[in-house]
Amino acid sequence: MTLATRTNVLVLQHPREAHKAVGTARIAKLCLPSAEIAVGVTLAEHAAVRAAQADPERELIVLYPGPGARDLARERPDGPATLVVIDGTWAHARALVRNNPWLAKLPRYAFTPAQPSEYQIRREPKPHYVSTIEALAEALTLLENDGRDFAALREPFRAMVNKQLEYAARSLGGRKRERRRDGSNATARLPQKLASPNLVCLMGEANAWPHDRELGRPAYPHELVQLLLVRVHEPEAGLELFARPRAPLASSPITHGKLTRERLLGGLSFVELCQGVQTFLRPDDVVCTWGPYVAKLFRHEGGVLPESVLDLRKVMGDFTRARPGTLEETTQALGLEAEALGEGRAGRRLALLLSVARYLSAHASALPLTPGSASCDGAQQERRAPI
Repeated sequence: MTLATRTNVLVLQHPREAHKAVGTARIAKLCLPSAEIAVGVTLAEHAAVRAAQADPERELIVLYPGPGARDLARERPDGPATLVVIDGTWAHARALVRNNPWLAKLPRYAFTPAQPSEYQIRREPKPHYVSTIEALAEALTLLENDGRDFAALREPFRAMVNKQLEYAARSLGGRKRERRRDGSNATARLPQKLASPNLVCLMGEANAWPHDRELGRPAYPHELVQLLLVRVHEPEAGLELFARPRAPLASSPITHGKLTRERLLGGLSFVELCQGVQTFLRPDDVVCTWGPYVAKLFRHEGGVLPESVLDLRKVMGDFTRARPGTLEETTQALGLEAEALGEGRAGRRLALLLSVARYLSAHASALPLTPGSASCDGAQQERRAPI
């Protein structure tokens, strides 16, 4: 299917998006003969950008929401235009706009989506955000203004989404009976607690010193310095707290956790952090983690969590009947993506954990439930430095 347009389309694509199998810019390139894709972070010198800037027949405009953006439903360019579209996650899109100041000189346009995004395999940060191909379907309908509806662009997009959902269903419990990891045959089940409306995701970062061979242990005990919480069914309700290190600051929260020394040294006392957590949590909350480390460390230092704590790594392993990988590997296999919900590595991983919790919670309504809790307090044997 190809759709000829008077409007040219120039997609500025972040390099991290270029290799995403479930990206939608490629659909635009295949369906729109006038579409070009420029991949990079700084694109002022890209050949496609230079050609669009030099075209005297078309005004160069950018589709990007924000202050000062004109509403395409009310105001359009006077003649033919080249529409610049930013492709990537919203964090990547902001980076592209920031790194290409020439975009700020272009007339900026936006629109109000006629319907929520159908991009079920990737999570949009807000309900009115849509994918690149969905944005083009609506923007071109308004720009062309010739009676055509470019909703046809959604057809290959829907086919891709449905294919991914079918694959996920087959990969994650689609067969009626299958040999489990313990050697028994059983129907896939999920813990009853996943059906709770009070699911809360927990993530954190520790001040963790490396193992000292002479001491036979780390030089100092591990201690939480960042803790994040978000409600699965109320994603606007979240909490991010930082605690000052009680031991000398190790390199791990800066090098690996992507936090700053100033942020950590300016944090709360650990007692104040615990008080903030207690204010946020409710007695009937079910806390979801990925592995037991953060919950165990928080409790070890004196923090209090609700009785119900679900280790979604164990839940996912039981559900898929396979050894679970890392959180990043799991979300990538499921085609799940999400915007960071806080600073550093923990903020990014909290968003991924939230997407997994939503995925499992949705499946819990369609599969048999079991009272099993997959608790973080279970006898999981892990090779970690002692806390």
